[in-house]
This record gives sequence, C-alpha cells and structure tokens, in this order.
Amino acid sequence: MEGNSLNSKDNKIIDVFSDLGIPKNLAKTLMYISKVEECRSSEIEHGANLRQPEVSVAMQQLTDFGWISKRNKKKEGKGRPIYLYKMETTLDDIIEHYEQEKLTQINTIKNDLKELKELLQNRKNEIK
Repeated sequence: MEGNSLNSKDNKIIDVFSDLGIPKNLAKTLMYISKVEECRSSEIEHGANLRQPEVSVAMQQLTDFGWISKRNKKKEGKGRPIYLYKMETTLDDIIEHYEQEKLTQINTIKNDLKELKELLQNRKNEIK
C-alpha cells in the first residue's frame, strides 16, 4: 500500500484539478484509484489521506459519473460487505470531460457579456 500513496506529482495534479473547481477530495480519490488496479475504500482513506465520509462522498460522485465501478467481494461470515473499486475510464477522458465543461462555461460567459454590452448600448441610445 505504501507505493500507492499519493506523491508530490500527484499532489500537484490534485492542486490543478482543484484550481479548475473540482473538489479536492474528489481529485485525491481519483488520483489514488487511478494508480491501482482495484482497491477498497479503506485503502483510499490511507493512500489519499482522507476520512471515510470524504471517500464515500467522492466514490458516490465518481460512480454517478460512470468513471469507476464497484463490485462486492465475497467473504466468509457475517458483517458489512466489502466493496472493491476500479477505474472504468482513463484520466485523459476525465480531463476531456472537464475541458468540455469549462469551454461551455466560457462560451456562456462570453455570450452573456456580449448580450449585456448590447443591452447597455441600446439603453444608452434610448436615453439620447
């Protein structure tokens, strides 16, 4: 598990994800799970230095996006089930998703600014 802990390069990537508006816990979880074939949430907690509720929220979001999958690991006896998680997409595809999202936001802002300028110009012309 030591080799799968997040390193300084991972932390720099997490910082950039965060600068783009991606929650830090989501980015940490994503970076950890991208380094392993399959893992349990407790491994993510230790490797990404997160608390259990933070991992649970991040895993739910990543599952909702369809970026990770969860499977039940069979175990003997009673108790809580053990789930194993793995990436179902690449980091490149995830970056592409965020790139498209941000470009859409930029275009919306540009259009809003253009409309605002036109409305203000029309208002000035009406006042004259």
